[in-house]
Amino acid sequence: MMSNLARLAAAPLAALALAACTPADDGKAGGGAAAAPSSATLAASLGEGGDLEGLERVVAAAGLESVLEGVGPYTVFAPTDAAFGAAGPGDLASEENRAPAAALLRAHIVPGALTRQDILAAIDANASGKVEMRTVADGLLSFSRDGETVVVTAPDGATARLTGEQTLAKNGVIQPIDGVLVKAEA
Repeated sequence: MMSNLARLAAAPLAALALAACTPADDGKAGGGAAAAPSSATLAASLGEGGDLEGLERVVAAAGLESVLEGVGPYTVFAPTDAAFGAAGPGDLASEENRAPAAALLRAHIVPGALTRQDILAAIDANASGKVEMRTVADGLLSFSRDGETVVVTAPDGATARLTGEQTLAKNGVIQPIDGVLVKAEA
């Protein structure tokens, strides 16, 4: 039997999951992507985004291309090149930093294909004004809004804002963010 606390904790996740089932983003609220997903995978789409070259190199070094080429769907909260530069996580694209690179990436990926419109709808549907989503690293990311901007907060308090154009891939969504949500141990 589910306790009241468990029900309350599950409600935001259910709202976010249901929101992920809505039709493709119409470009409102910062969505900005085409209505139809690309025929490219998440891994291929990283190479198409000019401001995500650092993340693409980290994905390759971590050996996670096959995950981002797979069925999914996943949403990748993708630190931009400027975000990686500001965070100074070191050279995560090197072979000796494979484990920290993989850990950083898993903390930025959630199951499901979530557009900004989906995330904003889930936030608005929750009385607390925020929703949480579990990453593939088993951490919780909290989503709230600042006007029309989605703010993502990591368990340690690190924050980032969804920025730039989201990319709808055939196996998920890439949401560029202006910060790194976990400190890498490179």
